[in-house]
Amino acid sequence: EVQLQASGGGLVQAGGSLRLSCAASGFTSDDYAIGWFRQAPGKERERVSCISSSDGSTYYADSVKGRFTISSDNAKNTVYLQMNSLNADDTAIYYCALGDNDVEAGCDYGLRLGIHYWGQGTLVTVSS
Repeated sequence: EVQLQASGGGLVQAGGSLRLSCAASGFTSDDYAIGWFRQAPGKERERVSCISSSDGSTYYADSVKGRFTISSDNAKNTVYLQMNSLNADDTAIYYCALGDNDVEAGCDYGLRLGIHYWGQGTLVTVSS
């Protein structure tokens, strides 16, 4: 059974940092993408970032470029999202998801094709 366990959310002041973790287990594919999504109250779900397992290529939404960094520890099957310079607009429930990867077009395109598993959300609250 594939499981994604997201953790690391919490309450932080504006300008602060948090690191989210997504621990994956139960799958055997060598080519996949793991992405972070977020959904704020009253807003649509937003794709934040993703990383490809095959070459480590990444994607960032414009809203987080330069502030968030995604990385992976393949030995631990864990993907991290380091979030710096947080602001109130980053307040949301953050979800990790595992889906398709596209070697040529990247993880973002791959995840648009198919997401197969979702982790539970972890709440990030940024106080201003």
